[in-house]
Amino acid sequence: MGSEMSVGESILGNTRRPLDATPPEQPVSISGRKDERVRLYVWQLPVRVTHWLTFGSIMVLSVTGGYIADPFIIPPGGSVMTVMRFVHMVAAFAFVSSGLIRTYWWFAGNRFARWTAFLPVTRAQRGELGRQLGWYLLLRKDAPRVLGHNALAAGSYLVVYLGFAAQTVTGFALAGANGSEPWATLFGWVPLLLGIQGVRLLHHMIMWLTLAFMVHHVYSALLVDRVERNGLMSSIFSGFKFVTRREIEEARDGGEEIQESAE
Repeated sequence: MGSEMSVGESILGNTRRPLDATPPEQPVSISGRKDERVRLYVWQLPVRVTHWLTFGSIMVLSVTGGYIADPFIIPPGGSVMTVMRFVHMVAAFAFVSSGLIRTYWWFAGNRFARWTAFLPVTRAQRGELGRQLGWYLLLRKDAPRVLGHNALAAGSYLVVYLGFAAQTVTGFALAGANGSEPWATLFGWVPLLLGIQGVRLLHHMIMWLTLAFMVHHVYSALLVDRVERNGLMSSIFSGFKFVTRREIEEARDGGEEIQESAE
């Protein structure tokens, strides 16, 4: 009879299939794939090493430099001042070496480390400056999608790097002020331009501004890590962030070409 069903069959709507057949495979949700968190290598080893080398040398330079300017806790008698000056100079060389390596990596690094990630060379980067500032000021709900440095942070780092350069020049100028070579020859023009007290004042001002920036840097990193939940704080140790494929696709510094590198 036309209304009968053969044994082992059932009717689902108008579709016949055997009762013991394997159910059809459910389609994979495109949205689900895009919201999957993956591990993305962002900060390369030279970036991480120079970051912590710079941090450590700044700490040593601040303590020893403060003591050289105004001896505290330990009286400056005996060889204490000599030791402080020696440690200060060693830390200065570590600081300069870190800066030179990082400068080289501006040209040799990946898209998150290269100079194009810091200079607002594209319209998207320039437009991002205002949107990111609005987010920091709580005037915007959502921050721009960025995997590496956002344009505002990158711009502030440029200012910090210029301050580091000025700190290096004034520091070696002060080292050469008593006739020490080769600093007296290489940087003797700085006291002639600013006066020795002007050099000292600028050197100390940059130190305090650097320390203030470091406090803000830690705060903003904690804030972004809390909001984005992508492992930002741990990434400066491991190099990896944990982002969604949607973020990679939509980020200004992302794109399909780096999807395959995400694990």
